[in-house]
Amino acid sequence: MGTITINVDGETETRFREVVFKEKGIGKGKLGEAVTEALKKWVEDKQQHEIRKRQLELMKKGLPIGLKKFNRDDLYGRKF
Repeated sequence: MGTITINVDGETETRFREVVFKEKGIGKGKLGEAVTEALKKWVEDKQQHEIRKRQLELMKKGLPIGLKKFNRDDLYGRKF
């Protein structure tokens, strides 16, 4: 387990604490649990964004099938 010391603006802190209280209640470690959950979600969102970006780049390049490169529009006959 690691320790991170952070500074956030007062409004964000207040709102975060209110939501943690409503969702998790008051108790030792509740704020830490919520911060851990938020950090995990943020990291997962960033990783998924990178995966989507790479996949879109691959789709734009098209698929090398034989001598001709087909792309999504060729395969499905429609434009997006």
